[in-house]
Amino acid sequence: MSPSDTTPDRPTPAAAVRPAVGLIGLGAMGAGMAASLRRAGLAPQVFDIRPGVAEAFAREGGTACASVAALAAACDVVISVVVNAQQTEDVLFGSGGAAAAMKPGSVFVMCSTVDPNVSIAFEQRLQATGLLYLDAPISGGAAKAASGQMTMMTAGRPEAYARCGGVLDAMAAKVYRLGDRAGAGSKVKIINQLLAGVHIAAAAEAMALGLREGVDAAALYEVITHSAGNSWMFENRMAHVLAADYTPLSAVDIFVKDLGLVLDTARASKFPLPLASTAHQMFMQASSAGFGREDDSAVIKIFPGIDLPKGG
Repeated sequence: MSPSDTTPDRPTPAAAVRPAVGLIGLGAMGAGMAASLRRAGLAPQVFDIRPGVAEAFAREGGTACASVAALAAACDVVISVVVNAQQTEDVLFGSGGAAAAMKPGSVFVMCSTVDPNVSIAFEQRLQATGLLYLDAPISGGAAKAASGQMTMMTAGRPEAYARCGGVLDAMAAKVYRLGDRAGAGSKVKIINQLLAGVHIAAAAEAMALGLREGVDAAALYEVITHSAGNSWMFENRMAHVLAADYTPLSAVDIFVKDLGLVLDTARASKFPLPLASTAHQMFMQASSAGFGREDDSAVIKIFPGIDLPKGG
C-alpha cells in the first residue's frame, strides 16, 4: 500500500467499511456463526437469553450485550439465530425488541426456519419503519457453522445485501441469493427440511431393522456408509446412536416443528406429501414418548423390541 492510500482526505471505499455486527442466540448454530464472525475480524456483539453465555463467548473476543435493544442500537447488521417464528417475533417486536432500537437503514438477518409467509410479513413490517431485512435460513449443522462452512438460503432487497458487506460470506461457504424479496429463502429451507426429516426417519428405521435382525450395529454402519444406501443423515445421525449420545444438537422437537411447517405449506395448495407425513408422525411419536428434547436421532427409540447400543 502506497502512502497516498492512507491520506486522511481520501474517502475509504464503501466495500472496505466493515459494518458493526450483532448476533442474537448463541445456541448450537449461533455460537459457531458468532465464532466465524470473530475469526473474520468482525468482533461481533452478542446476546443470549441464558445467563453467562454471551459473557463466556466474549472472553475470547467480541462484546456481550445486556439486552437485545442494546445490541440492536449498536449494530448495522443484526443476525437472529433463534428457534422459531415466535422467538423471532419476540426478538423483533417484543418488549425491548430490536426493531424499535435499530438505526434506519440497518438490516435484520433472520436465520430461523419459519413459514415463508411469516418471513414475508417480517420484511414488510420492518420496511415500513425504514429497516432492511434478509430472509436467510441456514443449514449444515453445528460443526459447519463453527468452521464457517454452512449454507445460507437467502432472499431480500439488493440494499439489504449491500448493507451486509462481507458478513454473510464470513459465516457461510455457500450464500445462495434466491430472490429480491423475502420468502424464497424460507421456501427452499422448508424443502431442505422435508428431505432432512425423511432421511433421519429412514436412517433410524434402517438401523432399527438391523438391530431387530441381530446385525452388529457398528458393522451395519460401516457397510452402509460405504454403500449406495448411505446418506449424510445416516452417516451423521446413526453415529450418535452408536455412541448412545443423544445430546440435542438438533432436537426431535425441531423436526416436529419443521415437518409441521412443510405439511402446512403443502396443505395450502392441497399438495400430497406422503413421506413427509409419515416422518412427521414418527417424530411426533418420539416427542410424545418423552424424547422431544433429545437429539433428533432419538426417533429410533420409537421402534419396539430392539436393544440400542450403549456407547463407549
